[in-house]
Amino acid sequence: MIKGNPLLEPFDTAPFMKIKTEHYKPAIEEAIELARKDIAEITASTEAPSFKNTIEKLDFAGEKLDRITSIFFNINSAETNDEIQKLAQEISPVLTDFKNDVIQDPVLFKKVKAVYEQRDSLDLNVEQSTLLDKKYKMFTRNGANLNAEQKQQLRKLDKELAALSLNFGENVLAETNRYELHITKEEDLEGLPKGVRTAARMLAKEKNKEGWIFNLHYPSFIPFMKYAKNRELRKELAIAFGAKGFHGDELDNQENVLKIVKLRHQKANLLGYPTYAHFTLEERMAETPEKVNSFMEELLEKAKPAAQKEFSELENFARELDAIGRLEKWDAAYYSEKLKQKLFDLDDEKLKPYFELNRVINGVFLVAEKLYGLNFEQVFDVEVYHPEVTTYKVTDEAGKEIALFYADFHPREGKRGGAWMTSYKSQYRLNNKEERPHISIVCNFTKPTEEEPSLLTFNEVTTLFHEFGHALHGMLANTTYPGTSGTNVYWDFVELPSQVLENWCYEKEALKLFAKHFETGEIIPEELIQKIKDSATFHEGMATLRQLSFGMLDMSWHGQDPSGITDVKAHEEKAFEPTQLYPEVKENCMSTSFSHIFQGGYAAGYYSYKWAEVLDADAFEFFTENGIFDRKTADKFRETVLSRGGTEHPLTLYKRFRGREAAPEALLRRAGLLPKK
Repeated sequence: MIKGNPLLEPFDTAPFMKIKTEHYKPAIEEAIELARKDIAEITASTEAPSFKNTIEKLDFAGEKLDRITSIFFNINSAETNDEIQKLAQEISPVLTDFKNDVIQDPVLFKKVKAVYEQRDSLDLNVEQSTLLDKKYKMFTRNGANLNAEQKQQLRKLDKELAALSLNFGENVLAETNRYELHITKEEDLEGLPKGVRTAARMLAKEKNKEGWIFNLHYPSFIPFMKYAKNRELRKELAIAFGAKGFHGDELDNQENVLKIVKLRHQKANLLGYPTYAHFTLEERMAETPEKVNSFMEELLEKAKPAAQKEFSELENFARELDAIGRLEKWDAAYYSEKLKQKLFDLDDEKLKPYFELNRVINGVFLVAEKLYGLNFEQVFDVEVYHPEVTTYKVTDEAGKEIALFYADFHPREGKRGGAWMTSYKSQYRLNNKEERPHISIVCNFTKPTEEEPSLLTFNEVTTLFHEFGHALHGMLANTTYPGTSGTNVYWDFVELPSQVLENWCYEKEALKLFAKHFETGEIIPEELIQKIKDSATFHEGMATLRQLSFGMLDMSWHGQDPSGITDVKAHEEKAFEPTQLYPEVKENCMSTSFSHIFQGGYAAGYYSYKWAEVLDADAFEFFTENGIFDRKTADKFRETVLSRGGTEHPLTLYKRFRGREAAPEALLRRAGLLPKK
């Protein structure tokens, strides 16, 4: 064992401040060897294969490796640099090789299969049965039944895919970081709120430049698109945002996209599936591409007429206001905001003073306390990877430790865009000892300025609640095995806990807990709360169409044989046809920066956001029937959904909570596409 490597010494909380970049690779290599020993113990055993000596041991094998890699890959997303990215390219194929060594080990698979074939005669509980099924499929879905030559082919495909996905993500981050809109004339800032201008000036100062700088990170990009009167500058910024990975240079992702989809298709075929979507959806609630496409078509049919009507109204409004002949994509946020202000007398600038970041954090904690009896206490003795990261000890009403929670809220050059939840340690029970989880959320919210604290847009508030919903899924886990714990669930179910929590952002009872003016302490007026609710369905038809367009693009890449696709942009245009409202922008291509499906885990799964919306709208209707803080309903949701992780099929868990399957009408009612009950 390598001495002096904090990742290889025993640790409970991640030793971030002791870790140096050079520690990662040797620690991962050593942890792989330890994991191999765990596997060798299973394969060398002369006992007859049983659930305990095979499946259970396999689930706990490589625990050290899991912990080290979760730290490394989150650092690569939240605080990366060239050295870390280079290391990721070296480490990924090593991990892929190890994973394939395990999955393609014939002795190990023979033992797993022996246990699986006796499953009906074993006295297993529900969680054990699910874990057995999961482990067996882990082998069969990853080539255990292939011959030696096919196994080698699969290894090669997996290695190439891992490297291509990493490269895709690095290119998107580099593209995001290299662009800036440098403004030197104050008149070009017309329409922009004071806080947005101050943040842009600070950005320029950081780069030793005069004037104001805007970039492609959301806290800078979105306010500019929403408020800047200068149409030409909006166009420039919008085209830069939409052209990430589409410049035909060293950061171009077109070749990566084509290679990724073709290799995924080859992998699916090799494993006996017609397309990558068939392969993926076998392990989803939706089950088949046909069901996904039919689900999206049904929503499209309901949403498209509403979206076309909204678009026509917006176009007429822009024509009347500024004589705009044709509405373009860079006009969307600007005129939508203007129309929203006109209809509801509401904009982010009116709301932001009531959503100071620390108060919103406190608010989400209070919501969790009222629903689930959780308490959050900031702690300062836990190591963090950046000074902006805060840590909290989470306890229940009896003072029992529930989890450790990390939060990282502001954009940095080394942090990829978007928001996500991750786990540094799973919840599980081993040798009569319960290990509680260490959970983290990472976001990119508006930074504080010299004049004001971090004031969130309402969209950022819902994002915080969304990610915190994922965090609760991890924190409240109550299972035996790490493989079934927390967010280890089907991808089209994982968004239910996150999306359902967003609903509390629209409720007076919840808002009054935390929405207080950052200067006066005044609670958000009822009139503003009503406007938030009234405007919640504003342009919901267009928003639904937009989400469906992403889901349809995803399925177009993964639900057919892509070998004939040679032009990324042309393929994308065809996929977008059924949902298109705005004129096409020739310089832009979404696929080349669609990180969810080409770097994240949403390939053939982007539809799951809408799928989970059906679940969350239906689940929240149940809460509203009994009161949004009704403890009995919350306890039921906790016991049937949040704590159970992937111990049973998600449909079974949901029906246990709701008493029936989810009704799609609940989503359509909430979206204003059907009348309220």
